[in-house]
Amino acid sequence: MQTEIIASISDIQATDWDALNSDNNPFTSYAFLSALEETGCVGGTTGWLPRYLILKIDGKILAALPMFAKMHSWGEYVFDWAWAEAWQRNGLLYYPKLIVAIPFSPVTGKRMLMANEADVAEQLITAASQYAESSDYSSLHWLFPTTEECARLEQSGLQTRHNVQFQWRNQSYGNFADFLATMTSRKRKKIARERRRVREQGLEFEVITGDALTTAYMDQMYEFYLCTIHIHGSQAYLNRAFFHLLRERLADNIVLILASRHNETIAGALNICSNDTLYGRYWGCNEEYDSLHFETCYYQAIDYCIKAGLSRFEGGAQGEHKLSRGFLPQITCSAHWMSENLLSDSITEFLDREKVHVAHYRDLLNEHSPYKNS
Repeated sequence: MQTEIIASISDIQATDWDALNSDNNPFTSYAFLSALEETGCVGGTTGWLPRYLILKIDGKILAALPMFAKMHSWGEYVFDWAWAEAWQRNGLLYYPKLIVAIPFSPVTGKRMLMANEADVAEQLITAASQYAESSDYSSLHWLFPTTEECARLEQSGLQTRHNVQFQWRNQSYGNFADFLATMTSRKRKKIARERRRVREQGLEFEVITGDALTTAYMDQMYEFYLCTIHIHGSQAYLNRAFFHLLRERLADNIVLILASRHNETIAGALNICSNDTLYGRYWGCNEEYDSLHFETCYYQAIDYCIKAGLSRFEGGAQGEHKLSRGFLPQITCSAHWMSENLLSDSITEFLDREKVHVAHYRDLLNEHSPYKNS
């Protein structure tokens, strides 16, 4: 078996890559990753340098990892700034580091992409760790792998880290009213009140996907994305060209929710859909209205999931305010290899303590579940 490190996904055939993406996850698709590269959102001076790891036998690709060399920790959603500071205090360089992840996307999914007949997870883990060590990277981080992958990574000696993300689960609801009926009276009335306020302000909503998406719609969404970036003083990881390529290549996976008032579009939320899950990714508005964010980002999306028969809605990272709106805490995982044994031991102790606190936090949140029978 041969291992290769590829500096651009364009050096791989799209059919070869997508043959490994067995669950058709849009975030690990050739279309999504190549769009990031071609529009300059990764590569160059972005601090995200593609280092795709490929396993081959007799020239045939059996498995791959979406891996990147990182010069900073932005856009990852698993925060390791304190680790970088510890390296610096000890006179060591934390950057560059390696991550196995989907850029700018805190979505759980398979990171080990393998052909149907292949089970080379251990070879992938070993090859990635050996490459990190031989190339003098400070560390290797697997972000948002599946629970099964995280268990295999832990068995292989990597340190695992837990966090909490709020997700909505479809309990075979027939409609939004069925969903509301499962909630406590207080939470049910709160959601009904927020939705009523939206209607009273004359706000209307449209869900656009597939062939109905136009470049004009994506231009609008990009402007809303920039509004949110400016409000929070954040860095715009994505550019207009990426939004256009995303529409061109993954229109059937995009669920765009637009809010309007008096026929003027005032807000939007861009979601990406897999076979069974809706992922809330970007939102923005150019006018503020009572409960606009909740309706655009949560209630319209939940309504879409129910109608489309999707099993889950991941509304993005963080946000305790999601709990009262039907999103329950779920444990997410990451796995880490460190080059410095002394610091690695300290991080192990930290992670053991952190896992206890995360589990306690999840249990505390579940005690305040908005559902009747929890």
